[in-house]
Parts: sequence; structure tokens; C-alpha cells
Amino acid sequence: MAAATGNVTNQAVQFQNNGAPSRQVLGPNISCNGATMTFSPFYMGNHTTPYDEHMDQQSYTVAENWGGQINFMVPLDGSIVERCKSIGARQEEKMKLDYELVRVLKCGELQQKGFMIRPGTRVYHMCSDVIPISAFKKEVAAAQAKQLPPPPPKKWWQKLNPLNK
Repeated sequence: MAAATGNVTNQAVQFQNNGAPSRQVLGPNISCNGATMTFSPFYMGNHTTPYDEHMDQQSYTVAENWGGQINFMVPLDGSIVERCKSIGARQEEKMKLDYELVRVLKCGELQQKGFMIRPGTRVYHMCSDVIPISAFKKEVAAAQAKQLPPPPPKKWWQKLNPLNK
């Protein structure tokens, strides 16, 4: 009587794609879903060396499976995506404004306390455009004085009119 021997290998690939679209978070309570393409590669390999009851090697078996899955997910309401992008753009502008206001505030505080950032350092540029209003007015007045041409000489008839100065 001959004995039949063999082995069975059960392998399965399970993709955990729950349909979650791409999500970009643009600020507090602002997250936008967008179109997404995903690629999920897989490899299943089985290298076996069966032994008999005396622990002698009988054969060597190789089973390899390669593959992949491509998923496309697209939001069906494009207008809500555009609205979310617009809200995100406003949030970005607000963040830029907040950064600039805090930068100017802190630079002004440094100047009020008698400090400055040393010219030539890597952060000097951060406060180089912050100056007191009085210094700005002096700069403007000096620039205007240099740019204004002298008034034209008066004509002889203008000199005769006492109301025309």
C-alpha cells in the first residue's frame, strides 16, 4: 500500500481600503478631501523544506506571488472642494499676516529696550525693515527735499500783483 503525502499552502491578500480619500489639513477645523490614487503592491512568498519522519530533507518548494492594486477615489461634489480650497487660502493669508504682525511687534519691543540684531547675522533681515515712525518721517522729508525742484522764477507781471506771492 502506497502512502500519499502532500502539503497545501493557503495564501490570501486582503486590502484594507476603506475608501478614505486624501485629506489635507489647512488649519484648525479646515480639512479638505481631494482626489486620490493609491497603489498597493504585495508579495507573498513561501519557501518550504519538508522533512520526513526521520527528519531527512525530502524536497525544497518555492511559491512566490507578486501583484498590486490601483484605486482611484474622486469626490463627487467638486464645488465643496473649491470652497474648501478658498477657505484654506484665506487661512494661509491670515497666518502670514499674524506672522508679520508678531515679527514687527517683537522687533519694536527689542528696539524700545535698546537692543538690535547685529547686521550680517543670519536673522538680521527679520528686523531690518522695522523703524520708528519719526525716523520714517525724517527719511520721507529728506527724500522730498532732494526731489523737489526749486520754484520757477516769477514773471515781471507776477511781481507787480501784491496778491500773488
